[in-house]
Amino acid sequence: QVQLVESGGGLVQPGGSLRLSCAASGRTFSMYSMGWFRQAPGKEREFVAGISWSGGSGVYVDSVKGRFTISRDNAKNTVYLQMNSLKPEDTAVYYCATSNLPYYYTGLSHDFGSWGQGTQVTVSS
Repeated sequence: QVQLVESGGGLVQPGGSLRLSCAASGRTFSMYSMGWFRQAPGKEREFVAGISWSGGSGVYVDSVKGRFTISRDNAKNTVYLQMNSLKPEDTAVYYCATSNLPYYYTGLSHDFGSWGQGTQVTVSS
């Protein structure tokens, strides 16, 4: 069973940057696509970004395009979300996610079936 542990959240001023990390264990990391979701207070969980098992084909929700970058290091079993030019509306709990099927990736939110416990990101002055 896969375990996902996020880190790197915190409080940042508008315009600032954060890098989230997600360490995976329990299975062969390089066989599975990865993604990031977020959930703001009072809102539904939202798909933010996804990446294929090989590290290509990054996709993003429109609201973060050009500001966020998803990447992965298969040697370290870790996926990252680099967040730049942060805005107050980016405030949310951010969740790492993974596909439950190996070598499966469409770039859509339904690819993902397992999530970590989340890390809080707060953008405020």
